[in-house]
Amino acid sequence: MNLELGQQMHALCRELFPICRSLTGAGFRSSMDILRRELPALTMHAVPSGTQAFDWTVPLEWNIRSAWIEAPDGSRICDLAQHNLHVMGYSEPVEAELSLEDLQPHLYSLPEQPDAIPYITSYYSRRWGFCLTHKQRQTLQPGRYRVHIDASLEPGVLNYGEALIRGETEQEVLLSSYLCHPSMANNELSGPVVGTYLARWLQSLPRRRYSYRLLIVPETIGAITYLSRHLDAMKKNVVAGYVLSCMGDERAYSFLPSRRGTTLADRAARHVLSHLAPGYGSYSFLDRGSDERQYCSPGVDLPVASVMRSKYACYPEYHTSLDDLELVTPAGLAGGFTAVQRCIEAIEADETLNCTTLCEPQLGKRGLYPSISTKESGKQVEAMMNLLAYCDGSESLLEVAERIGRPIWELGPVVSQLKQHGLLVSA
Repeated sequence: MNLELGQQMHALCRELFPICRSLTGAGFRSSMDILRRELPALTMHAVPSGTQAFDWTVPLEWNIRSAWIEAPDGSRICDLAQHNLHVMGYSEPVEAELSLEDLQPHLYSLPEQPDAIPYITSYYSRRWGFCLTHKQRQTLQPGRYRVHIDASLEPGVLNYGEALIRGETEQEVLLSSYLCHPSMANNELSGPVVGTYLARWLQSLPRRRYSYRLLIVPETIGAITYLSRHLDAMKKNVVAGYVLSCMGDERAYSFLPSRRGTTLADRAARHVLSHLAPGYGSYSFLDRGSDERQYCSPGVDLPVASVMRSKYACYPEYHTSLDDLELVTPAGLAGGFTAVQRCIEAIEADETLNCTTLCEPQLGKRGLYPSISTKESGKQVEAMMNLLAYCDGSESLLEVAERIGRPIWELGPVVSQLKQHGLLVSA
């Protein structure tokens, strides 16, 4: 695990955290500008409000400048300047004076988490609202409250980011994340930040068998909009993919499969996590909640799964102000990065191989058998011989690695050696 890399990713999360983002608007664009500084290959695209995307329509663009409630004593509460979650996402503009009784239906809090500000949105219905801790809500006194939301809902654009890192073939691995939640670190920022650094790592490789496409979209509507514009090409080229979400805490590793659960992405992720984190949380597609819903939907059927740390909706800080930069750590981000990096390495390494000799080959005359026998050298020979025993063209290397109980990334150098000596050939 690369902790220095984790610290770099955490610093980028800290820079992005204060920005008020939503499905559309200046917050999304300014966040994208920061990611594009780190990954110049990332291009930003715009789709006009009102554009039809399958059964959906690109919404109006929302921009907010200020919002607060003035209490009867003149103090300000629920001030957007203090925390982005204080205002319901996509709140329409309002200037009003209300009694506490009339204000209460516009307030949102969590009695079961009295110290947390909830994350609440109303993207497709016109309304306004404020969010606060339940402790604060309980202290509100009767009287007249002045409400101020300086926001606009107007025709504009939906933006998304895209970077294509070309490999030796047009077949692609998709990495998709979202950038539409304000000031939440694990559920929001960990995914696009890890995705950005994965793209940088992929660019640095001397050889890539597959091409890689990084998408950073507003969740749900962004994925649907992208699919509506590129579905035919994606169905033709995408061989595997992962939704990058909740990548940054240290509590767990989690896996959510594609709809069918048998794709290359599924097999690679299960293999990696069984070695990297044997106690990982394994979920069903029935537990879906992010953009795998779109990529795996009937008629789309892309081979896309999700690799996470603590799964969304399964940790107590989810969709609250408690999902902060203390929950997300450099070590957590480095672990999330490593898990997907290993999945990519597994996909890159997976091929079908044939052994070229009848019976076991003589390793010693090729310099492949250690001259001194140790416990470690014995393991190396065992891996080599087990690999040769199952490379008969009937199973892929990933399947062979599963069969012999070794991580595929450890077998890569062995395969290279055996190929160099003519003992293995690609089928």
